[in-house]
Amino acid sequence: MITGLDRTAVAESVKRVVLAESRLPLRPADIDDHEPLNGEVLHVNSLGFVGMLVQLEDELDIVLPDDLFVGRTFRSVNDLIEVVLLGAEAAR
Repeated sequence: MITGLDRTAVAESVKRVVLAESRLPLRPADIDDHEPLNGEVLHVNSLGFVGMLVQLEDELDIVLPDDLFVGRTFRSVNDLIEVVLLGAEAAR
């Protein structure tokens, strides 16, 4: 569990989970926040996205409410970081 969720901690967790989903042997620091989730480097599909959300909830000890995802498009790592930060803030 990560306490005191700040952007740096959330970004590290999101990047680690995205890299695992994409099956890449890179470090989170190797991924730019603006890297597309489904592009030349990362390969996240919709089923993988759901699995990543579950992993992030477990790792960060938060619950991401379903309404956070309504009307949102997730194109980059940063998009995912931002919604996880919103979910973490709502959980406080």
